[in-house]
Amino acid sequence: MAISDDVLVIGGGLAGMTSALAAAEEGVRVRLLSYKKSTLRNASGLIDLLGYADGGIVADPFEAIPALHEGHPYERVGVERVREGLDLFDESVGASYLGGHTDRNALVPTYGGTVKPTARYPVSTAAGLASDARPVLLLGFEALSAFDAPLAAEHLRAAGVPFDVRGVSIEFPKRFRADATAMRFARALDRDEPADDADIGTRAALVEEIKDHLDGAERVGVPALLGDEDPEEVRGTLESGLGVDVFEVPMGPPSLPGLRLEDRLYDALDDAGVRVRTGNPVVEFDPDDGYITTVYTDRNGQHVPFEAEEIVLATGGLVGKGVKSDRQAVYEPVFDCHVPHPEDRYEWFRDGAFDDHPFARFGVSVDRDLRPLDADGGVEYENLRAAGSVLGGYDLAAEKSGSGVSIATGYAAGRAAGECA
Repeated sequence: MAISDDVLVIGGGLAGMTSALAAAEEGVRVRLLSYKKSTLRNASGLIDLLGYADGGIVADPFEAIPALHEGHPYERVGVERVREGLDLFDESVGASYLGGHTDRNALVPTYGGTVKPTARYPVSTAAGLASDARPVLLLGFEALSAFDAPLAAEHLRAAGVPFDVRGVSIEFPKRFRADATAMRFARALDRDEPADDADIGTRAALVEEIKDHLDGAERVGVPALLGDEDPEEVRGTLESGLGVDVFEVPMGPPSLPGLRLEDRLYDALDDAGVRVRTGNPVVEFDPDDGYITTVYTDRNGQHVPFEAEEIVLATGGLVGKGVKSDRQAVYEPVFDCHVPHPEDRYEWFRDGAFDDHPFARFGVSVDRDLRPLDADGGVEYENLRAAGSVLGGYDLAAEKSGSGVSIATGYAAGRAAGECA
C-alpha cells in the first residue's frame, strides 16, 4: 500500500526544507524524502541572496533583482516571493541569524581573507562585519591548517578594509591527532575538556593564550569552531574572559555554522509536523495523463511507493547530483526533466579556469509557477515543481546567490504546492 500525503518534497537541502515548511503553512500533510545528508554541512552557513551582478558587488539585492535576465530563478518568482521566503527563513531560525533589519548586504570576512556580501549571517559572526572600524585580531591554530590567520589578515589589508587587522597562529590548549577536524576542536570547547598543560579547562586556557596577543584589538576572530551544542555559551565565556567581542570566521567543510543551521531547520520541520524520511533514493515514478501519481524509493532492493497530490523536486544541481551528465547529454535523473544544453559537449565549458562556463547555468527550465518545461516549452507534469540548484539559468557561484535562490524558489514552490494540494 502506498504512503499518501498532500505534498511530497524530494530533497533535504535548503530548498527542500524551505519547500516543506512553506507547504506546511498551508495546513496540508507534507512529507520530505532525502537520500543523503544535507549539503549544508559543506556550506558556510551564510545566506547569500545576490552578491554580484554585471561584474560588480551588489549593495542592495532587492534593487538589483528586477534587472536580472528572463529565466533567472529570481525573475521566475518575483521580488515579493523572495521577501516572503526570507521572512519564513527568519521565522524558522529565530534569533540565531541577523540581517533582516535591512535590505542591504552585510560584508563578512571569510577564512581566505576575502569579504563576502551576504543577506543573513549567524549571530556568531556579527562582531566581525567589515563595516565595523574597530581593530581586529584574527586567531588561527597551528593544528588547523585550513585557516592561516596571518595570511587572511594580509589579504584583508590588501582589500582595503576600514580597520586595522593582524593575524597570529597559536597552539590550541589541547592536542589532537593530525587529521582532527574543526568538529573535534568544537567538542573540546563544548565540554570544556581539561587543557593539556594547565590545570584549567580548555576555554580558560584559550582565554589566557589569546590575552598575550590582543595588543589593542577590540574584537577577535577565530575559526568557526566555538562549540556545536552551545556555541553562544562558548563564545560568551571567551568574551567575558577577554573583555572584547569575539566572532567566528566562516570555514569550509565540515562547517559547524552549516550544521547548526541544518539542526535549526530540522527542528522547524518537526514543529511544523513535516514527516521526514532519509536514506533511500527515489528510483521510479508513475505518470498518468500529465501528472505524477506515485514515486518509489529503493529500500534494500524493495520499491516503497509514495503518493501525493503535489510534488516538489529539490535534489540539487551538478554538485548535489540533482543534475547529471555523461559524454552525450545533461539530464535530470529523477523525472527525466529536460535540461537545456548545447549538443556539442565542447560548448559546455570555456578554456580558462575562471571563464564564464555554460555548465555553471545548467538545470531545468521552469515557468513562473516553477513547473519544469520540456524541450518544446510545454509543462512536463502539471503537479511537479522544482526549486533550488536543480534550476538552470543562473550561476550561483559567480553571483553568490545559491542560498537565496534555494530559499526563494523553495518557498514559492512549497507554497504553490500547498495551495494546490
